[in-house]
Amino acid sequence: MIDRLNYFFIFFILILPITLITGPAIPDLTVTFSVIFFLFSIFIHKSYKHIYNNIFVRFSIIYWFFFLFISLFAENVFLAYRDSVIFVRYLALPIFLIFLIFNNNKYLKISTGIIFFSVTFVCIDTLYQFINYDPEFGFGKDLLGFTPDWYGRLTGPFYKELIPGSYVSKFGLIGLVYLIVNIKNKTKQSIASITYLTMIGIVTFASGERMAFATFLLGILFLLIFYQKKRVVFFLSLLLIFFMVFLINKIHPVYNDYKILESTPYHLGLKIEKEYICNDSSEIRCKKIINLQPRFIEIIKNFKDSPYGQIYNVGIKMFNDHKLQGVGMNNFTYLCKNDDRYKNLINNYDCPSHPHNIYLQWMVETGIFGLIFFLVYLYFVINNIFTNNFNNYSLISLSTLLILFWPIMSTGSLLKNWNGISTFFIIGICLALSNLKQKNE
Repeated sequence: MIDRLNYFFIFFILILPITLITGPAIPDLTVTFSVIFFLFSIFIHKSYKHIYNNIFVRFSIIYWFFFLFISLFAENVFLAYRDSVIFVRYLALPIFLIFLIFNNNKYLKISTGIIFFSVTFVCIDTLYQFINYDPEFGFGKDLLGFTPDWYGRLTGPFYKELIPGSYVSKFGLIGLVYLIVNIKNKTKQSIASITYLTMIGIVTFASGERMAFATFLLGILFLLIFYQKKRVVFFLSLLLIFFMVFLINKIHPVYNDYKILESTPYHLGLKIEKEYICNDSSEIRCKKIINLQPRFIEIIKNFKDSPYGQIYNVGIKMFNDHKLQGVGMNNFTYLCKNDDRYKNLINNYDCPSHPHNIYLQWMVETGIFGLIFFLVYLYFVINNIFTNNFNNYSLISLSTLLILFWPIMSTGSLLKNWNGISTFFIIGICLALSNLKQKNE
């Protein structure tokens, strides 16, 4: 009975990259029940001593108890304890992946294949939506019939969520491992790899997710420098991405069929005028005024007044007022809305659900000690990659972690289901990739 359940939960863990496309609900249920089952299985088979002896596992346990302790000092203790308790499922996920699932290379190879095909599907679906453009309404339906609510932004198969670029950027390089492992002919492997990486680059750019595009390029640049056997692949991929971005900028109407009326760094601060054919008549032209997110250059020039600048300013002020203990996990919004010290610091924008930067979030919500714990956690992850049979797949792991944890960027919250599950699932894969034998290179 236990063995049958084991295969059942392994199956659902392996297809997490697919279920993440459907939203946070199914992945959250999968991870929660899988963690409970695997804990039960460990004690039934008495394998906990072997797992507990690993220093990464020990630190993860200490890390979780730190969250429970620091929540005693939270501004809203209920919110802090609720998120501290359930955070254990994220910390447990990479542990179970490396010790109970990916200790079998067969499952690891299957996982890279699932990721490759999931990323490819998201890319094709998003590119279809990108082509399906109308100047009056913006991007149209994707292959599944989903239409974006935001003018000029892509959702791909993620329904209302503007995350296709983030998804393919995070998972993309792991999918590359599938091509390296399974295509024996070097020429075909190189062509497939360049095509795959270029497609991801185009999607991250077209999605409008600037940080996804920038960090994906950073990941490829890292591999270009350190992955010597495939420097030509990564160089040509970068070259093709830049060429395609230039070409798309020139020929796709979404970048050319408007006039800027007003440009400010505020939320929806870019006011543009679109001109399009009216009522199927080529002789009559209609105009439409649309408010969009500010241009990147406008944000950089006036960062302090931009939504990001205001959010970071609130976060830094909260940290300065709670340096040691933080405000409490998931307490950022609570204080932003209810505390007189912070609720008037954000203009033209509502209080967000988190500070939009992983490192700032740990500083604000768990204090300086929480940030140190997080940095030590990342150190153990990276150290495990370096000390466990370091090879070229390890370089792909490091470049993926660089994409996930590059400090100078806007990020999602690790306390939110979708982002937390995807991030810690990827950490587990990155820790296991070096176990694969290098072939076909």
